[in-house]
Amino acid sequence: MNNLHDVWRTRFFHYINEVQKYMKYVFTGHMAIVLVFIIGAGGYQYSEWLKTNPIDFPSILVTAIVIGFLLAFSSPTTLIREPDQVYLLPLETKLPIYFKKALNWTFWSQILVVVLPFIIALPMLKQIGKVSTVTIGLTFVVVVLMKWWNVQVDFAFRWANRGQAVWGDRLVRILISIIVLASVLLMNIWMMIIVAIPVIYYGFTWMKQKTMHPFPYEHFVKLEQNRMLRLYRFANYFTDVPHIHGSIKRRQWLDALYKMVAFKKENTQAYLVFRTFVRTDDHFYLWVRLTAIAGIGAFIINMPVAVGVFLAALAFATTIQLKQALISSTDFSMYMLYPLPTVYRKLAVHKIVGVVNIVQAIIVLICGIGNPLFYVGPVIMLIVGELTLRMTK
Repeated sequence: MNNLHDVWRTRFFHYINEVQKYMKYVFTGHMAIVLVFIIGAGGYQYSEWLKTNPIDFPSILVTAIVIGFLLAFSSPTTLIREPDQVYLLPLETKLPIYFKKALNWTFWSQILVVVLPFIIALPMLKQIGKVSTVTIGLTFVVVVLMKWWNVQVDFAFRWANRGQAVWGDRLVRILISIIVLASVLLMNIWMMIIVAIPVIYYGFTWMKQKTMHPFPYEHFVKLEQNRMLRLYRFANYFTDVPHIHGSIKRRQWLDALYKMVAFKKENTQAYLVFRTFVRTDDHFYLWVRLTAIAGIGAFIINMPVAVGVFLAALAFATTIQLKQALISSTDFSMYMLYPLPTVYRKLAVHKIVGVVNIVQAIIVLICGIGNPLFYVGPVIMLIVGELTLRMTK
């Protein structure tokens, strides 16, 4: 028993240290500014929307759907490793001690994912949904309990089915969670009693099924490997992570763009940097994601101040991440064998990032057509992007 406690404690602190090691490069002063801008713009837009008092908006249903959807994503953090298939096998009868700690950590580490959206929804529920304070307090308790239930059932289902049909289970739990939250917010006693039956039955069924099968090490090892890989790939946007390299795709449909770089010796770095941006999934899809978010924001937000702050934050995030990702590459390339000044790479990165920022601003401009002062946001993006290029290392 003590051995399993020690195993969990050792792995837990190693995991925390690994997360802190890379997150310090993510949540820097630059990122803090971006988050402040995004939170400020979102909060302002939200408060302005509430002032319009849209009484027909289905606030209770929307809250139940969003929170119910988030509740169902409760993948367990077990920290199981591949050698455990051998070394923990003699202790298999005592594994519940280990997994109790693992599921407790899963619950507490994920609880904010559902609590924060619920807190954000409180003004909407009180003002538009006319939900009482007592009902909101009861709903909060139910949200916490349903999170615990989802964590336990997700783990039991994965164990019993060896990781198969996970999305089927998740869809069932999404539906159950939505109905539970809606019945509580509406204070429908009969609906609460009826929905309690599938909650108890579904949970009890998979808890029982779990005891009939050996622990599927292969699935949980893969689950842990994928989870850590996502962490490393995210951190790799901000700093070099050993052994993590984005996959490379040619993207033949973009080959014509390379002709934009003139065939000159001094453009060698510009050509290579541009190819790196286009063909590396991490860099290319980072730009695509942030551009899509900016375009959606420009289309939805109709207040010039809010959209300006929002787009400025995204322009900063796009520029700083692309610049650091492209300029910090340490891979060996053939150009290192030629007498090209090292400053050429930095200049090339500035040039390429500047060009993709212009493309991003044009896309945002098109998406915002129809909103007041729709052209201001893209101009702000270009200014912020250029300042970020010039003022950051």
